[in-house]
Amino acid sequence: MHPIAAIMRRELRSYFVTPVAYVFLVIFLVLAGLLTFYAGDFYERGLADLQPFFVMHPWLYLILAPALSMRMWAEESKAGTLELLLTLPVTLVQAMLGKFLAAWLFLGLALALTFPIWITVNYLGDPDNGVIFAGYLGSWLMAGAFLAIGACLSTLTRSQVVAFILTALVCVLLILVGQPQVLDFVQGALPRKLVNGVAHLSILRHFEAIARGVLDVRDLMYFLFTIFAWLTAGVLVLDLKRAR
Repeated sequence: MHPIAAIMRRELRSYFVTPVAYVFLVIFLVLAGLLTFYAGDFYERGLADLQPFFVMHPWLYLILAPALSMRMWAEESKAGTLELLLTLPVTLVQAMLGKFLAAWLFLGLALALTFPIWITVNYLGDPDNGVIFAGYLGSWLMAGAFLAIGACLSTLTRSQVVAFILTALVCVLLILVGQPQVLDFVQGALPRKLVNGVAHLSILRHFEAIARGVLDVRDLMYFLFTIFAWLTAGVLVLDLKRAR
């Protein structure tokens, strides 16, 4: 078996040997339903779409993605198994990808289990299912970006709590950086081109474009590059630790 697949299976199995995975799934599904149908004013809008559902996802992932990723490497360091893992006949890239893909697939499972909401909106009206599919794709890519950030920051510390806080802080910055209030605040102090560059860093901006059904290559590349960059940074940190 390929090392990446072996590590991924090991990590996925570790999620389900304790009740934590099931609690996580239940919390995700309950929050997704409550935020969509109540906080999202689903019925008051009178539209057959899932925009209230998707608009809540960045805030859901802001808590759930760091909670899932904080244990990736921090737990290995605290338990003293990181040194053992680094001596196994696997590369750091394979180890990082295996752990990341396991978490990404797990969040993908949680996302897939929200299908009753999709069925409900089709029962109540005639939505554009292509737009809904794009929203699911964008949500999964955003989850991957958050998890990649968490995977990288988890390599920096032995404390899961510290890893959670660092990941949540970086993710909330990427959410808020493209907000009009933030851009208006920095517009007077920074050149216009730099302000536009900062706006393009917003994860919310790219996700909302995909959730509207606009599959722009630039938005897709933003998420893929974000995942690649943070995972690469995490591998570099692990390489420095191994070299010590």
